[in-house]
Formats: sequence, C-alpha cells, structure tokens
Amino acid sequence: MRVGRPSSTVHARRRAFGFSILELLLVLVILSILAGIVGVRFAGQSADAKIKAAQSQLTEFGTALDTYEIKTGGYPTTQQGLDALVEQPSGVDDWPGQLLAKGVPDDQWGNEWQYRMPGTHNTAGYDLYSFGPDGQQGGGDDITNWSEDD
Repeated sequence: MRVGRPSSTVHARRRAFGFSILELLLVLVILSILAGIVGVRFAGQSADAKIKAAQSQLTEFGTALDTYEIKTGGYPTTQQGLDALVEQPSGVDDWPGQLLAKGVPDDQWGNEWQYRMPGTHNTAGYDLYSFGPDGQQGGGDDITNWSEDD
C-alpha cells in the first residue's frame, strides 16, 4: 500500500507554482522605476501645458484690450487695470461692455496678471505679463507681451 509521495516532492511542486519574496520585491522595484520615469515625463508635460495656457490667456487679454482701445480711444490706465474689461470704469462713457466672459482670472500659477499703461517695454501701448512658474519677476520664465530682445 502506498501512503503518498515524499514531502520533498510536494514542496518542490508548490514552489514551482508560486513566487518567492525576492522575486516579488524585484518586480516591485522594476515597477517603481518605470512609474518614476513616466511620472517625470508627465510632470514636464504639465508645466509646458501651463505655460502654453498662460500664453493663450495673454493673447485673449490682448484681443480684449485692443477692442477696448478701438471703442474708447485708449487703453485702460494702470489704475483701471484689466478690470476695465469686465466692469465699466468711472469716467468712461463709451465703454464697449464686458469683454471677458468669465472675468479676469489669475494666471495658471494662482497669481494676478500684471498690467501697466503706458508700458515700460511697449511705450506706445501697455505691458501685460505674468511672473510665470516661480511667481517672481525676472528669472527668464515670465510670460510677457513683449520680446526679451526689445
């Protein structure tokens, strides 16, 4: 009468179907490395997307400011700022109406857009800019309506 196989064969068979702790840890390390690489690439895409969105928003403001200038004969003063595109400033009788449907949003990093009329860089017009990702003027990451070569 045969009682069964030796226990060493049973353990060998179980081991053939399972993974060891070392194998599982190796797989986790590889997955972590891949996730890190993908995460870094997506983080860079997010930063680029914010910069492009800020440039697009700057263009939208520029169009609204040009419309304001055509209708009123001049750009809003520094004191009136971009709010003149949403609410009628005092002393402006020929205000063209609300030119920005959703008001004046902050830039993509949560800071106010900077507006100056007359401009320092655009002396015949206005300066409009965001301090960019670092939130501080200068540093090469500002989003502006002038060229740095000017």
